[in-house]
Amino acid sequence: MQQDIKDAVQYAWSQAWDHGEFAALRAISTQDYERVSVSSGRVLDFEEFIREIAEIRAAFPDMRTTIQRIVANEDELAIFWRTDGTFSAPLGNVPPTGTRLKTHGSNFARLRGGKIAAEEVTWDDSALLRDLGLPSLSSAFEDEPEGTHVGDVPPPREMLKAFNKQFISGVTVVTTNDADGNPRGLAVSAYSSVSLDPPLVLVCVQKTSSTYPSLFGSAHVGINILSSNQRATLDAFASKSADKFKDLEWHPGPNGSPLIDHSSASIEVEIKERFQALTHTIFIGRVQHAETTDDAPILYKAAKFYDGRGLVEL
Repeated sequence: MQQDIKDAVQYAWSQAWDHGEFAALRAISTQDYERVSVSSGRVLDFEEFIREIAEIRAAFPDMRTTIQRIVANEDELAIFWRTDGTFSAPLGNVPPTGTRLKTHGSNFARLRGGKIAAEEVTWDDSALLRDLGLPSLSSAFEDEPEGTHVGDVPPPREMLKAFNKQFISGVTVVTTNDADGNPRGLAVSAYSSVSLDPPLVLVCVQKTSSTYPSLFGSAHVGINILSSNQRATLDAFASKSADKFKDLEWHPGPNGSPLIDHSSASIEVEIKERFQALTHTIFIGRVQHAETTDDAPILYKAAKFYDGRGLVEL
């Protein structure tokens, strides 16, 4: 019996993970099958599990999984495996990066009547993102019911908006090139310096932006601090225009990122981290190139823009 279940698991895994065929996997699983992630605590039933396989296979069409060893007794078995593939299509709301994935894990299964009734697994889609260098911050909020906060009730939405309005920031335009080499960009106020040594900065970009997939897939991006003379440029990048670079003067950075002429300052950075944070991605980049001028920047406060030379509203 032990050899029979080993052979059945080997065949079912190959059919499911390498070919997208789930009949054999269904045949060796009980109707009340549960799959529990050790890392996240998430529980999937069988239908949710095969949907996860299908989504991962769609994102990694060349994925191949190899079972290295199966250890079995009458009511338990352990599966040790490795897999590799190329991240070449979207995974949920995460755009592809072309990264080659090589990972491994293990599953501990409980058997009932010669079928798998439950599994504890060391690897799931959150581990997949970590292996790709795309860690998620979303798990920090998963255990909190909507509208609650650990130890207290959060402030009303309008109160938080009022707080944010009191913060004065500059305005940046984050730029990159799409897959066809066309310049793309969007206005971003969520910029910050992380450190000078090493020279790291961060920007936070909403995932619904039309520029987001191009940014996510880029190795380098430009960050331009707009000057007080560039209000028209700001309006263009804050718009839904299909070609925000039309009639705009710009030049490529050393690694090809579009840098906007007449900005107060521009840098080109190499993206080092992409943290998934619910509706946004936090990009952390190492500065590779910098250009600065003495032109005063545009300032942003309470949904209004000001001339940085004297806080005169534009």
